Amino acid sequence: MSVPDYMQCAEDHQTLLVVVQPVGVVSEENFFRIYKRISSVSQISVRDSQRVLYIRYRHHYPPENNEWGDFQTHRKVVGLVTITDCCSAKEWPQTFEKFHMQKELYGTTLYDSRLFVFGLQGEIAEQPRTDVAFYPSYEDCPTVEKRVEDFIESLFIVLESKRLDRATDKSGDKIPLLCVPFEKKDFVGLDTDSRHYKKRCQGRMRKHVGDLCLQAGMLPDSLVHYHMSVELLRSVNDFLWLGAALEGLCSASVICHYPGGTGGKMGARRFLGGSLAVEAANRHRPGALTTNGINPDTSAEIGRAKNCLSPEDIVDKYKEAISYYSKYKNAGVIELEACVKAVRVLAVQRRSMEASEFLQNAVYINLRQLSEEEKIQRYSILSELYELIGFRRKSAFFKRVAAMQCVAPSIPEPGWRACYKLLLETLPGYSLSLDPNDFNKGTHRGWAAVQMRLLHELVYASRRMGNPALSVRHLSFLLQTMLDFLSDQEKKDVTQSLESYTSKCPGTMELITLPDGLTLLPVPFTKLPIVRRVNLLNLPASLRPQKMKSLLGQNMSTKSPFIYSPIIAHSRGEERSKKIDFQWVQGDVCEVQLMVYNPMPFELRVENMGLLTSGVEFESLPAALSLPAESGLYPVTLVGVPQTTGIITVNGYHTTVFGVFSDCLLDNLPGVKTGGSTVEVVPALPRLQIGTSLPRSAHSLQPSSGDEISTNVSVQLYNGETQQLVIKLENIGMEPLEKLEVTSKILTTKEKLYGNFLSWKLEDTLAQFPLQPGKVATFTVNIRVKLDFSCQENVLQDLSDDGISVSGFPMCSPFRQVARPRTESKPVNPPEGSKPGDSSHIKTLEAILNFKYSGGPGHVEGYYRSLSLGLHVEVEPSVFFTRVSTLPATSTRQCHLLLDVFNPTEHELTVSARSTEELILHAGECQRMAIQVHKFTMESFPESPGEKGQLANPRQLEEEGQEARGLEINSKLAIRWRIPSLQRTGEASVEGLLNQLVLDHVQLAPLQWDVLVDGQPCDSEAAACRVGDPIRLEVRLTNRSRRSVGPFALTVEPFQDHQNGVHSYDLHGAISFVGSSTFYLDAVQPSGQAACLGALLFLYTGDFFLHIRFHEDSTSKELPQSWFCLPSVHVRALEAQA
Repeated sequence: MSVPDYMQCAEDHQTLLVVVQPVGVVSEENFFRIYKRISSVSQISVRDSQRVLYIRYRHHYPPENNEWGDFQTHRKVVGLVTITDCCSAKEWPQTFEKFHMQKELYGTTLYDSRLFVFGLQGEIAEQPRTDVAFYPSYEDCPTVEKRVEDFIESLFIVLESKRLDRATDKSGDKIPLLCVPFEKKDFVGLDTDSRHYKKRCQGRMRKHVGDLCLQAGMLPDSLVHYHMSVELLRSVNDFLWLGAALEGLCSASVICHYPGGTGGKMGARRFLGGSLAVEAANRHRPGALTTNGINPDTSAEIGRAKNCLSPEDIVDKYKEAISYYSKYKNAGVIELEACVKAVRVLAVQRRSMEASEFLQNAVYINLRQLSEEEKIQRYSILSELYELIGFRRKSAFFKRVAAMQCVAPSIPEPGWRACYKLLLETLPGYSLSLDPNDFNKGTHRGWAAVQMRLLHELVYASRRMGNPALSVRHLSFLLQTMLDFLSDQEKKDVTQSLESYTSKCPGTMELITLPDGLTLLPVPFTKLPIVRRVNLLNLPASLRPQKMKSLLGQNMSTKSPFIYSPIIAHSRGEERSKKIDFQWVQGDVCEVQLMVYNPMPFELRVENMGLLTSGVEFESLPAALSLPAESGLYPVTLVGVPQTTGIITVNGYHTTVFGVFSDCLLDNLPGVKTGGSTVEVVPALPRLQIGTSLPRSAHSLQPSSGDEISTNVSVQLYNGETQQLVIKLENIGMEPLEKLEVTSKILTTKEKLYGNFLSWKLEDTLAQFPLQPGKVATFTVNIRVKLDFSCQENVLQDLSDDGISVSGFPMCSPFRQVARPRTESKPVNPPEGSKPGDSSHIKTLEAILNFKYSGGPGHVEGYYRSLSLGLHVEVEPSVFFTRVSTLPATSTRQCHLLLDVFNPTEHELTVSARSTEELILHAGECQRMAIQVHKFTMESFPESPGEKGQLANPRQLEEEGQEARGLEINSKLAIRWRIPSLQRTGEASVEGLLNQLVLDHVQLAPLQWDVLVDGQPCDSEAAACRVGDPIRLEVRLTNRSRRSVGPFALTVEPFQDHQNGVHSYDLHGAISFVGSSTFYLDAVQPSGQAACLGALLFLYTGDFFLHIRFHEDSTSKELPQSWFCLPSVHVRALEAQA
């Protein structure tokens, strides 16, 4: 026997072997359709008995194996079922002849045979025959199973008769010697009458009867016969048959101990039939047999109790039997099959180590020269057996050997598909999964070197199969999962191979389904490059959407009556762990930053790198990058544009590396840190871009509020100068700009600023709205700087050192060398830092213009954007006033303001007021200028806290009142300077220099006194009269204060001024009063008036002056002296007319 049956198990010893074969030309589909129905009748129960008959079907069985049927009866073909196509009666004789020729192959061992004919109808088909069954077609054959049952009945009858014939002890009859094929020549010439020969014959026949009993379902009897055979054969050292007897004893004991079987599904099916004997008997009742009164179970109790081997003895007897088989070279197949059966038994007993010893023995059993197909079958079965006992890696080894045998050089047509299929089956044994996600679960499992070798073989096999996509998938898997174990040279080799493959078939993220149903998952390159951190970036400050402030309580949830709930807070906290607290805007470019590094020893080129998102429609803008070899963490920014609104989730990124397209999900990236991956996308908003007429500034403003400034501009102005800042507002977005608000903020400064620093009119700009995309609007801002340089310490120090006269004469320049000697402590040449225009004399103003704008769908949802413009203004001193004083004018309603004007610039400039001519000042020159000023009233300025409320600070009110009066004086003076060489002009301010004393002199007193001579006011000019004519004198009082004043008493005292400092008051002979020289005024209410009248008579010609003096009493003492400022009265007496 040369062809081993690797699928045998111990239970096969109790089966009858039936061969099912086609006769003539039968299609494979039709043959296996009928074969499947025939093989379904694998067991029947004997009526009135517990005996069960088992059938083993084969569609191919070598005739040479049939020659070993006497050695082990389950190897003998006892039944033959043939299937044939016959369409006409003419073909029938030839078909029947072929059937007889087929029977002759197994004729010596056959018990019975059957022929199933399909397609033949007519007289021949209607003739009743026991060995032939006719069916019209393969579809119309309902009685196939019944015919098979009848066929098995006939087999049982013959089997039972042979068992009874061989089991009967016929004294005196000569027992034939059963032999295996290779023994026949060895027994020629032996003494057949010797005791040794007879025992040999008896022992072999006992063993043969035991086989028949086991096939006939008489398990206890078979055990008795096997034991007797073992004793007889052992006594004559018939080792080959002794091994067979021991193996039969083991098989019977296994059937007794393990009714579930040891052969997997077949054993389970047998157990099902054995345990449900009654159901089987009912199901096959037409074919049930009777024993004709013979009792088959006479020694059942004895066999089960004494003759059945224990599980441990079964293994020992198997070892002994195999050791006997090993003595015979021609029994290699028997020895190999016995090892396989023992392994299956030990697998059921869970004795893996002992089973591995049997398998190891099977590996070294030498058979005849095996064909390549038989070698593949042998290694595959060894692999399955090792898998059965739990030796997964050993099983994978033999399966890999079988795979390599499929493509051995001696095979003319290598089976690469079979090789690939077997290689796939080895993966679990080497702890290798084709799911890349399994390699992200902790430490690496298995031997990496073996796994890499296996993956290389899969790549090569798939390439030879003509499936380049499969090669790319396996090579990508190798590079992704084994990257840490590849040497630098191996990394280069693998990537070069991968690029070569992908040039013909690019790698994709699609599932690859193999013909056997196995699905290969895509392999994303999450390690090329390796990503360590993913951050969603906020929009630039100028593009961030902001929600318009709503009324208190509108945004509060109404789902809960509680102000705070820890449950709600907890759930919101979990949501915040993934959702980010800023927003993106529909239609605007959004950024995600990845920190990556390249683990490869060469430059890594990554193409088509973009974002993977969900939730909203998103347009990813792919990027390409090149990472240096083994780079450290490298920032990469991926951008995209959300096309719709909603909640967007960044799930990962996609790349193309070495021609393989990868979708890398963040959930599958081990060790990746992220600050959240979900963000809200708000409706589209316009985008505003500003351009200015001023140059950009090198100074970046840093406001304390943390606002980011998109643009900084700077300008250099002289103090008092005004310049226009023209801002171009361009809508560079896709939505119309509908709303605009402009505010300004002056950053904290120590400088005192007078007037409005920035001013504008927004109405002209809003008239151009809505501003469509691509359109430009203009916006003008007036920059006006008014600072006080008069108290600058370094300038005043220079003025003091130069000896400026308080009388107001021209001064020497503090910025040039002075001719007069200075103290030794002060250098002759001042330091460079004190030169004109140096930064020590320059003051800085900084402000922020903030533009809040909105439009489009975002405006409807209540969102806006804010854009800030930083303004840096450097202010140089123009002219300033070092000293201010006042002189009375001829009129009580006027005064002279004396100003010492200093030019600190390097240029000649002119200074002019509203009522004076231009004053020319050279660089560093100081001059005094006098300006006649009309006094102003106090009505427009607050005096009491009542006007600002009871909680106002009195000191603050006083300062505000002083500032307001200074502003009034400054506006009336309208002092301006002009630098002709630079064609620059500006305003000179005196607001910071006016003290209370000066303010008191330039404002009208609350009590307004008017003196009228003959009804004409006499304030600045002399009143004319004639000598001898009486003139009327009227003193009129207007109370502009907020209190009631009076009564007052006034005395008129005339005098003459001799213009030499001498005043003459003794004028009794020159002037006469008509009535009293004292006037009385009653109390005057606020805003009220009062007047007193008198008359004078001039007796001589000349210039006379009238001095009106108040009587000092309690009423007048309560009021300030400045309230009693009466004009000087000048009367010129002329000659009387003739």
